[in-house]
Amino acid sequence: MADTCVQVLLGSGLTVLSHPLMYIKVLIQVGHEPLPPTLGRNLFGRQVYQLPGLFAYAQHIIRIDGKVGLFKGLGPRLCAGTIGTLVHGRVVQVSCARRCILGGEQKAADGSCRKVVNETTREMLARSCATIVTHPFHVITLRCMIQFIGRETKYSGVLDSIVTVYREEGVLGFFAGLIPRLLGDVFSLWICNLLAHFLNTYAIDESMSHTGEIRNCSQAVTGFFASMLTYPFVLVSNLMAVNNCWREASPPYASVYPTWVDCWRHLSREGNMSRGNSLFFRKLPAGKLYAVEQKRFF
Repeated sequence: MADTCVQVLLGSGLTVLSHPLMYIKVLIQVGHEPLPPTLGRNLFGRQVYQLPGLFAYAQHIIRIDGKVGLFKGLGPRLCAGTIGTLVHGRVVQVSCARRCILGGEQKAADGSCRKVVNETTREMLARSCATIVTHPFHVITLRCMIQFIGRETKYSGVLDSIVTVYREEGVLGFFAGLIPRLLGDVFSLWICNLLAHFLNTYAIDESMSHTGEIRNCSQAVTGFFASMLTYPFVLVSNLMAVNNCWREASPPYASVYPTWVDCWRHLSREGNMSRGNSLFFRKLPAGKLYAVEQKRFF
């Protein structure tokens, strides 16, 4: 119980610190570009037109809503993090208890592929259960965030937002975008763990010095690589979670998608599968026109 409380507190602290970053990323993912492109230099020193980065975007939000505005949607996100931690821990406990009751699995050698598969399967089940249970709060979080675009107040609190979603969309509205989110989590977990296993088994020699640090580094590298590969699932999930639920969710500002597959295909055709993945050095996409509107550039 004490360990769970510590995890909840640490998770909540990290959530608060990282919330402005997620907020800006979500606004970029839905295509909101309130500032004009500027002429800058890329990593190779060439002059290119760039879209505003993290700090410029944050300053724009602060000018409109103040510093508190950077934490819009924090309440439901904290609820999701707390409940997710509790559900994840409970599922892991039940899984361990069930193995003990059934006599346990055949002992697998440390570092063996079978052990990695077994552990990854248990972690996949725990994460999937936590994701399903907390997804309604994730949906509310995203919808609170995108209200910045149209200056709406439709989703003003956790309880009010729950009533609003249920009244307008029913129970299914709480699970908008769930399938691509689950797929992305599952693929990311398996890619990360299997790649780390093969690197640790075949690329790292036990005789090498600082083997433990190298293994931790390989886990971090494979995690980053897996997140890059599965980012399109994150993007599609977030877009479907806010699909057709806000005042300006109509062309040309935002498309309305019948299913997440249609969203995927549209983004793929437009070459926008990585939109929002980078918050720095955001190069202006070729062939995209950004015309001055009243509040934003498109």
